[in-house]
Amino acid sequence: MIKAYVFPGQGAQFVGMGKELFDKSSKAKDMFKKANSILKFKITDVMFEGTEEDLRQTKVTQPAIFLHSVILASLLEDFDPTMVAGHSLGEFSALVANKVLTFEDGLRLVSKRALAMQKACEQQPGTMAAVIGMEDATIESICASVKEVVVPANYNCPGQLVISGSVEGVAAASEKLKEAGAKRVVPLSVGGAFHSPLMEPARVELAEAIKETTFNQGICPVYQNVTGQSVNDPEIIKKNLIAQLTSPVMWTQTMSNILATGVRSVVEVGPGTVLQGLFRKMDRNLELSSATI
Repeated sequence: MIKAYVFPGQGAQFVGMGKELFDKSSKAKDMFKKANSILKFKITDVMFEGTEEDLRQTKVTQPAIFLHSVILASLLEDFDPTMVAGHSLGEFSALVANKVLTFEDGLRLVSKRALAMQKACEQQPGTMAAVIGMEDATIESICASVKEVVVPANYNCPGQLVISGSVEGVAAASEKLKEAGAKRVVPLSVGGAFHSPLMEPARVELAEAIKETTFNQGICPVYQNVTGQSVNDPEIIKKNLIAQLTSPVMWTQTMSNILATGVRSVVEVGPGTVLQGLFRKMDRNLELSSATI
């Protein structure tokens, strides 16, 4: 059976995540302990027993979701993907699951990415907002008409697009979008302007780390955020991954291209069910499930 495995991004975290894997599996326990050692702090304490506020810090959230997803994938006995994809941060989980990156290298890059993004957010504060019930082209046009920084950041599904930029830019665009007939414009509780030009310092920092990391031939294609297309070539994967921080997440396009392969089964690997909900909006007859051990 043609099967796609997809990996969630920031926002899917919850207190207690990964504890069940840790308790059930000695392999999971070893991987979590290795992660504590690589990160140089006990991320397991925050994941299993921390507060929601602790877990919401970008430097914790990103490695936490990555660990939950990657360790769960490594424990699946029937893991045999025809293709993989991940939403934003989830692309790193997908690249470890399909063997392009080792677990250790993937975690180091995710930690570097999280710290660089947090630093960029402190240097240039920004925000994001979800726009519901409006054509993508109209949102793109309105963002382009605003003088301050604001851009389309996440094409999540038809009728749902997230914008990102400076606080002033997102506020100005939000007003224009409401006036133009958006059903809703919902401010998001995020640490900064992800997938916007304000992430350029983080992109530069992460680019150096990615260039120094070995990327292998994967066991299956990965659909990357920057293009929404499937990629096999490790060098192109690297290039797209570097561009990802300041480029929009083309998730609507990714789902369309995955569905065009004839896939009927999509498995979400990691915390939450957000991606299943987005795929359901594309095709109500898909077989959607959460990975479990």
